[in-house]
Amino acid sequence: MAEFTLTGLRVVHQVAAAGSFTRAAELLGYTQSAVSRQVASMEAAAGTPIFDRGRRGAELTPAGQVLVRRATDVLADLTAIDEELAALRDPLAGRLTVGAYPAAAMALIPRAMAAVMSEHPGLAVALEEASTPALLRRVRAGRVDVAVIGVGHGLADYDLRELRQTAVLEGDLLVAVGEAHRFAGRDAVTVPELAHEQWVVGDGPRGEPQFGAWPTLTDPDIAQTSRSWSTRLGLVAAGLGITVVPDLMLPALPAGVRTVAVTDSRWSGRATLAVTRQHPSAPAHAVLAALRTQAATIRGMRPAAGPGVTPPAGTIPPR
Repeated sequence: MAEFTLTGLRVVHQVAAAGSFTRAAELLGYTQSAVSRQVASMEAAAGTPIFDRGRRGAELTPAGQVLVRRATDVLADLTAIDEELAALRDPLAGRLTVGAYPAAAMALIPRAMAAVMSEHPGLAVALEEASTPALLRRVRAGRVDVAVIGVGHGLADYDLRELRQTAVLEGDLLVAVGEAHRFAGRDAVTVPELAHEQWVVGDGPRGEPQFGAWPTLTDPDIAQTSRSWSTRLGLVAAGLGITVVPDLMLPALPAGVRTVAVTDSRWSGRATLAVTRQHPSAPAHAVLAALRTQAATIRGMRPAAGPGVTPPAGTIPPR
């Protein structure tokens, strides 16, 4: 007597999703005759046709709808079993918290988290978004395992004593403009060219660092302020001003926004660091490696710098 098989259920599920035997065979890497045999076997086990073969392809019969619904549950359970067993074998199983300031949390951190959790399914990584001073307090208190912070020109001289610092990205600031702006498509602009622009800047609690106008610009024209990056970038895309963005945000910039480098001999650049306690755990080391990998991708997205653009600050070595 014919019985349901996992292979047969997978084939039926794929035919239902693809809408044809031919397309299902291509997706599964099977011959069409092999797909037909598996479907015939499942129909024999069901005691009734699963598909109506017609001009519009393979359509599920009522019995086929029941079978595919149940097959979806079975295949999902099998995937869950594989994930749970992989978690038991994973030496990095557990929980870990990564902290970041909002700009870093837009692209760099989520991509690193996804890479780590894909490689180590037994590791749950949570994101905590806060200002740099708050993150450093939480690292010292053991509430955050890895904190991503910015250091350099224009930022506070944070107290990093007794904390381990790992260089992630030799970063820099860029100017974001709308795609219809006169700077769009330029490789670089000068500070004097920025002097007559209207700026969209950050606004937050007193004492927390914010992204303002270009750091060395004197008496900038502030047109709009906003707490959220989404609002700031929306204003820029609408042509209501320009704003400063760190280059680690490049993968997250919305449509309608372009970036340009700034030629400025008075600007010495910034760097992104990952800060942990002196002896980070094995999961924390995995996150640090993922951050560096994602940072390398972001470096390749930077706009070409024009002549005279000041290079970013030198690498801050791990210690």
